[in-house]
Amino acid sequence: MLNSDQAELDLPPTHSESESVFSDCGGVHTGGVEDAGAVGLCAPSRMEPGEAVKKDLQHLSREERRRRRRATAKYRTAHATRERIRVEAFNMAFAELRKLLPTLPPDKKLSKIEILRLAICYISYLNHVLDV
Repeated sequence: MLNSDQAELDLPPTHSESESVFSDCGGVHTGGVEDAGAVGLCAPSRMEPGEAVKKDLQHLSREERRRRRRATAKYRTAHATRERIRVEAFNMAFAELRKLLPTLPPDKKLSKIEILRLAICYISYLNHVLDV
């Protein structure tokens, strides 16, 4: 997992405004934006802010692009939220299973592995009762 210092180091290099606007010109620019359109040298490209980053990331491998996307704060926050929901659902399922198992005392706190082992034994016992 990347810490915040490493995440900043892995970000693609930023471009100046003139460099991204005239990226199709090969770096040749002799006048202002108005001159470029009038003389026909090179019209400014109509790239949106996200497109420049996409172009910078195209040369990276699929794994490196995935690693950089996962290093963003937005992705980490969304992942943490999904994981929290998953763990809560998991714990609720164990609580429901625990309610169905007979123990003495009935409110005894059991670990997850104890719940699973007790459930296996109880299912086996019920199967035995049905077979008799």
